[in-house]
Amino acid sequence: MDTTSARPLDGRTALVTGAASGIGRACAEALAEAGARVYVVDVAAAPARALAARIGGRAVVADLADPEAVDALPDDADIVVNNAGLQHVAPVHEFPPDRFTLIQRVMVEAPFRILRRTLPHMYAREWGRIINISSVHGLRASAFKSAYVTAKHALEGLSKTVALEAAPYGVTSNCINPGYVRTPLVERQIAAQAQAHGIPEDEVVGQITLARPAIKRLIDPAEVAHLALWLCTPHASYITGASLPVDGGWTAH
Repeated sequence: MDTTSARPLDGRTALVTGAASGIGRACAEALAEAGARVYVVDVAAAPARALAARIGGRAVVADLADPEAVDALPDDADIVVNNAGLQHVAPVHEFPPDRFTLIQRVMVEAPFRILRRTLPHMYAREWGRIINISSVHGLRASAFKSAYVTAKHALEGLSKTVALEAAPYGVTSNCINPGYVRTPLVERQIAAQAQAHGIPEDEVVGQITLARPAIKRLIDPAEVAHLALWLCTPHASYITGASLPVDGGWTAH
């Protein structure tokens, strides 16, 4: 990799899950702009293909809830961004068990299976970057999000375990922990949050979403993507096993 180039990831290959929108799309765009060839992995075929065509990548349409589909993903990535996720808002005693299982499969088992496939390639090249898009909910809990909080805490553990195993091979593994990001996933939660907390929908952002951050705004996906890109540069080569909050001061409480 030419670290002096304006395209520092020339010659690298990246795999980004949930890449058709939100944080995933921003990461795919940033990595491609830096020179990486990007596998745009998403269950949404049309937007994945459109993005891949625009950034010169390759769309891989896959349902990460299907272990066989995950095990068929490309295994030659130097950079993996485990980003795909989903949400369900309900109290534990009303939480659908099948939904809980689905969230763990997509957000914990799929990243494990992806890393299990791609780590041998990284080890052989003696270089790799694993970027797990966790959440402030990987470090803190919120009511009514038992499956999501559980999955993000599990992803933190997976990331740290891989960091310890992979360090001798020149591979780093880190988590990025955003607060609420301006994405479709967050926007779709508003009605469910209103119902769970018993407040009007137009009060959710002020009372729930931005109640804990000191900086009172949603995060732009590009802010997360630029941190992911930085983790791929030589400046971050000694950072591994870390959880990097991008939470506007939420975890300062």
